[in-house]
Amino acid sequence: GSGRRGLLAPRASPRGCVRPSGPALLFVKTSPGGEGGRRFYACSACRDRKDCNFFQWEDEKVSEARLAAREEYNRNHQPPFTHRQNAERYKNFVLLPLSKRRFCQECQQLLLPAEWEKHSDHQFLCDISTAQLRSPSQLLYPLENKKTNAQYLFAGRSCQFLLDLIIGLGFRRVLSVGTPRLHEMIQSKASQEEDFRVRSLLLDIDFRYSQFYTEDEFCHYNMFNHYFFGGEAAHETCRKFLCQENGERVIMITDPPFGGLVEALASSFKKLMAMWKETGKEGHNSQEMPMFWIFPYFFESRILEFFPSFSMMDYQVDYDNHALYKHGKTGRRQSPVRIFTNLTPSMIVLPVEEGYRFCAICQRYVSSGNQHCEICNSCTSKDGRRWKHCVLCKKCVKPSWFHCKNCNCCALQNHTCEKTDAGCFVCGKAGHKRSTCPSLSHT
Repeated sequence: GSGRRGLLAPRASPRGCVRPSGPALLFVKTSPGGEGGRRFYACSACRDRKDCNFFQWEDEKVSEARLAAREEYNRNHQPPFTHRQNAERYKNFVLLPLSKRRFCQECQQLLLPAEWEKHSDHQFLCDISTAQLRSPSQLLYPLENKKTNAQYLFAGRSCQFLLDLIIGLGFRRVLSVGTPRLHEMIQSKASQEEDFRVRSLLLDIDFRYSQFYTEDEFCHYNMFNHYFFGGEAAHETCRKFLCQENGERVIMITDPPFGGLVEALASSFKKLMAMWKETGKEGHNSQEMPMFWIFPYFFESRILEFFPSFSMMDYQVDYDNHALYKHGKTGRRQSPVRIFTNLTPSMIVLPVEEGYRFCAICQRYVSSGNQHCEICNSCTSKDGRRWKHCVLCKKCVKPSWFHCKNCNCCALQNHTCEKTDAGCFVCGKAGHKRSTCPSLSHT
């Protein structure tokens, strides 16, 4: 159809709607003016039909033959080993002498000597050291499909900053949702430093990590549909981890793919927060589980729509394997990735040596270019540059924007003016765009 698609409230998928990435999500096709609205199921993890061509209308009758074909497809797309088998294989692998430790680069698999022949025509790495085993995110190829996996891995600077911040805030348990590099840094320090007390549980859709971590350290998990592939046992592992034993405080850190739907992610994160509340500790009823959601700043309004208690920090998170999201670049080339948190902003101390300073009026750390606007009574910049106040728009805007009389708002100087009679794509009304349509939050 010509319409756009919007996510409906996640619900249990009917038979045949479970993919290798877990249950499908229910969407609705929307057209201009909100007409139409036919519902369909699609893959929860892949937004591009090229990556997963699953599609089913909600009211569609699916034949037994088609259901059987889907089940066969799912069987053929299962990993070669279970998590438990991988854990046993790892125990045997670490007992091998260095000369017999091999990793198949094509199959992305640790190899035992009996399996060498089967992989003889593949490329593999030899002499896999203990240090390499402790850093699997550097051993594995990153999955870089922006709309599915988008495994952009924290640079050492950002990873160390997050860990120092967690420890400084007094947290001793980290639920690492889609943050393998932070998890491995915690695991590595715990195995090397006797007095290191922080523990981490990794929830990630990349099953390859099951080769390196036990069932108490890693759960195969899809954050778009809150699906634990290990079933009730994995769900219980996560629930137990969230219990604050001996007063050990828990924080959830998540770094989702930036092409992911905020609605689906928010739904899953709320379910993880509910699991934390169910642990029944005193005071949980009136609190949210502490959380860092790492996402680009231009999603701020969407995140706040689902988590009004959150605020955005100025800290620029950077990545090793992303061409643009690097720290220290200037202008529009700076990383747009920020930390959204429900913790009190004044508690998040940002490194002064990197140019961050404390604004006494806003009671939070801001980037050096983020100047306090007396009219807005806030440090208004989102991208690290100094923004300017527009009296007509009654807010601060990017320095490269100018007020356009035709559009009656600020925009780039060479922009194409919008037609004054053009309405919202969803509801057809004027005065707002689809992204901020009030009716979106009702679907």
